[in-house]
Amino acid sequence: MSTPNKAERGFEKLLFASRWLMAPMYLGLVIALGMLLVVFCKEVFYYAPQVFEMKSEDVILVVLTLIDLTLAANLLVIVLFSGYENFVSKFDFDAGADRPSWMGTVDFSGLKMKLIASIVAISAIDLLKWFMGIEEYVPGPEMDRKLFWLVVIHLTFVFSGVIMALMDFIASKSASH
Repeated sequence: MSTPNKAERGFEKLLFASRWLMAPMYLGLVIALGMLLVVFCKEVFYYAPQVFEMKSEDVILVVLTLIDLTLAANLLVIVLFSGYENFVSKFDFDAGADRPSWMGTVDFSGLKMKLIASIVAISAIDLLKWFMGIEEYVPGPEMDRKLFWLVVIHLTFVFSGVIMALMDFIASKSASH
């Protein structure tokens, strides 16, 4: 095996250092997490004073909205931590007992599965919110079409998740042989 020349080593160092171009993107995701927090707090502070006048169905819709926002925030945290550790740099500090157990162990395949599972859950909650508020809408072809597409999109996410899980399963079996 030949030793790499100086130009090749320099180029490889540049390529390796280019991973730091991802760091501002992760910082942008931290800002997006803050935006989700603002929206979450806005929803809580808007609906909390109204809780005694709300019907139970309305409270459930508010709770589903808050769960939806929380799942999106969880998804962001997973992408932030695992993406940074997988593609930029390992965290160099000891978080002790506060360090999530999955941190540092989620590879790209695991990240992909967590991502699709979160998307399916968010889609299911959105679909449930539509079904719970369906009596408020005037029936007609436009509403039927909207509900049809909501269900089709949700099933597409579910199908995509199953296919990705199947591909990962097949890849893990073929890699072990």
